[in-house]
Amino acid sequence: MAGLMIAVTVLAVVLVLGIGFGARFLTPGEVWAGLVDSGSPSYRIVHEMRLPRTLLGLVVGLALGLAGAIMQALTRNPLADPGLLGINAGASAAVASAAALLGIGTFSGWVWFAMTGAAVVTALVYAVGGGRAATPARLALAGAALNAALYSYVSAVMLADTASIEKMRFWTVGSLASADFRTLRQVTPFILAGVLIALATARPLNALSLGDDAARALGARPGVIRALVIVAITLLCGAATAACGPIVFVGLLIPHLVRPLTGPDLRWLLPYTAVLSPVLLVGADVLGRVLGSPGELQVGVVTAILGGPLFLYLVRAAK
Repeated sequence: MAGLMIAVTVLAVVLVLGIGFGARFLTPGEVWAGLVDSGSPSYRIVHEMRLPRTLLGLVVGLALGLAGAIMQALTRNPLADPGLLGINAGASAAVASAAALLGIGTFSGWVWFAMTGAAVVTALVYAVGGGRAATPARLALAGAALNAALYSYVSAVMLADTASIEKMRFWTVGSLASADFRTLRQVTPFILAGVLIALATARPLNALSLGDDAARALGARPGVIRALVIVAITLLCGAATAACGPIVFVGLLIPHLVRPLTGPDLRWLLPYTAVLSPVLLVGADVLGRVLGSPGELQVGVVTAILGGPLFLYLVRAAK
């Protein structure tokens, strides 16, 4: 419990940094004044730009981290991640189709396509990877193949429609730059539902890790558990991708960093992941603003740079 409180404190510090850093740096005192005092010079900067961006990073980071943790538990694949297994690519392909072919350009329209794409690819990767007999290698290969095909499709759609390129230029690499309270209000119910389902599956997934027969002996229903996990992944990844675009490695990195602290018990691993995943995403966003000043590096680029070396290390360690 003490470790979780420390993690919450770190998250609070990173959220303050997320609001403070930008074209104009705000001290913690200015951040506080901007939050509570409508007459403060920093009030407009905080409420119109920094606060929605930081809060969106909070909920999207939480969503991607939890999705990665329950994917790793369900597939028993330590390299499972919504980005690496093609889930984000499925959501991206559906959103690109909606934008280019149907002219849909808002989150409220994109989210349904994103969740449909995420659900289809989640089921497809699990089926192609072997279902219950899936191995980490087969899942990784199935995900990599679908990833390549779907992102090629997204590129083709955007190149064929210049209006879509302009509309989705930053979205395709994963960005928090266009965050606003409207998007935040729309994405939160989907992510909240996914979070509740994910947390509810912690104990059943612990039982399922012992095998289907042992799980049944403990009173769990493997088929229902798998269905609930797929629903949770669909809600979490679909909503997060519709809001910010495809962001990789958050769901891979944090569960691996947390596991030495909590062990494999998902009743502890999931809460720690839920707290520390936003630390990574908001921290990457702050880092992108610092390194890219006076412009910025999009958060999806920063997480890819940070996550690539660790992914290679994990692949090597898994041999």
